[in-house]
Amino acid sequence: MKKALHMLSALLLAAGILAGCGTTEQPQQNQQAEQQTEQQVTVTLSEDGEEISSKEVSFEEGDMLLDVMKENFEIEEDAGFITSIDGHAQDANANKYWLFTVNEEMSPVGANEVELKDGDEVVFNLQKS
Repeated sequence: MKKALHMLSALLLAAGILAGCGTTEQPQQNQQAEQQTEQQVTVTLSEDGEEISSKEVSFEEGDMLLDVMKENFEIEEDAGFITSIDGHAQDANANKYWLFTVNEEMSPVGANEVELKDGDEVVFNLQKS
């Protein structure tokens, strides 16, 4: 009887140790998955071709440019089109508007329709059109 009790105690102790080891592995796997989905994009702001600022910002796969801009800059927008960035506003009277490129290609759609990819280079230029 004593032997059976010792054996049962040993089994319970082993099960407890194994269960404790299994729970510490899960958060590490979740952290690695989060790190893999976080991506970087470089956003440059310029006015009439002269750089105002540039910074790398993080985003997650599937994020749209407008959402990323709102998270990292002071943005005003109208129907998905950005009208002001960090206090630099477009001016219809001066025919000056925010235009942007992604990887040196002019975007044919508003920032709300551009899905970012890791390593993209986005340049917003406040210029006469």
